[in-house]
Amino acid sequence: MSGFEIISSCGSARRARLITVHGTVETPVFMNVCTAAAVRGGLSSNDLADINCQVALCNTYHLNLRPGADLIARLGGVRRFMNWRGPLLTDSGGFQVFSLAKRRKITERGVEFISYLDGRRVFMGPEESMRVQAQLGSTIAMAFDECIENPAPYDYVSGSVDRTTRWLERCIKEHDRLMNEPGAVEPAQLLFGIGQGGTYDDIRVRHMQRIAEFDLPGYAIGGLSVGETAGEMYRVLDAVCPVMPKDKPRYLMGVGTPDNIIEGVYRGVDFFDCVFPLKAAQHGNVYTMSGKRRLLAERYREDSRPIEEGCTCPACRSYSRAYIRHLLKADERLGMRLCLLHNLHFYNGLMTAIRQSLEDGSFGSFYSRFHGTLDKNIDRMDV
Repeated sequence: MSGFEIISSCGSARRARLITVHGTVETPVFMNVCTAAAVRGGLSSNDLADINCQVALCNTYHLNLRPGADLIARLGGVRRFMNWRGPLLTDSGGFQVFSLAKRRKITERGVEFISYLDGRRVFMGPEESMRVQAQLGSTIAMAFDECIENPAPYDYVSGSVDRTTRWLERCIKEHDRLMNEPGAVEPAQLLFGIGQGGTYDDIRVRHMQRIAEFDLPGYAIGGLSVGETAGEMYRVLDAVCPVMPKDKPRYLMGVGTPDNIIEGVYRGVDFFDCVFPLKAAQHGNVYTMSGKRRLLAERYREDSRPIEEGCTCPACRSYSRAYIRHLLKADERLGMRLCLLHNLHFYNGLMTAIRQSLEDGSFGSFYSRFHGTLDKNIDRMDV
């Protein structure tokens, strides 16, 4: 059983709820990235539950290479494999078309990759992506697409989105077949379509309008945060969100920073995911409602306060800035783990605060207060 309900709104921003076979997702939501069925940095599924993660996101391409989708299917699907009880989304492998640009070849059939593990050739097209995601048994599967680098020539982008549309038609056909096969790992799996178009508003609008005709359970905006400026991204969202189905979830793929998320919600986006919490933690950077803090700075050497006063994450409940700085300086893995726990807790808490503001009618003031501020470096400001 699935369904999407809009509970309240403020301008284009929406407070909604997606009901899935694996649980209800309260939106706007940030999905925590579990590339290889775990959050890189030493976090378990139990950790994710403790920091109020609603949705986990796994990488189809990587899991298919190792340990293999067939193995995961035999073990009951990726949710059972990683002991995650909530909804889970799998990407399609389309982002690897972008990120492995020097190790792939695109044809109408699909994409041939050179495996980063052992150098062997691996082919993935719409049918293969659907089969792998069916074996993984995710709650939400993403259609196979080409994620285009920004900037790219207009003619190439136009041809690419036409091919992505043809791939989507093949995805739908294969997904329908797989969901009706006896023994499907998750026969209620949802399929979301992905709109592309680079930074060209007219292509973006045309493509989203075209794929909306397929009446899928949800739609994503792909190919952003891959080379364009933040201003260009917001301009694209201003063009695309108004033509997306109003009664379906909207997912902005691979985005972003706290400021990006607030701006995305403001324009009508419901789902987000990003590896920024991890990348920040790897360098000792932690997010707070006052901005981003760099714990490696000398000023925290004897600072006995938690990362953020009043934060209830596992790191802030038990450890000081000084201690975490020491761990980072000593290259102890616990240091990055604590920073990551805090960052993901912050992201999930930010989404809770956004949802609350949409429920009580205060999102306008929330947006005015926080937009453009959360990505700033506290250590470069007078505090």
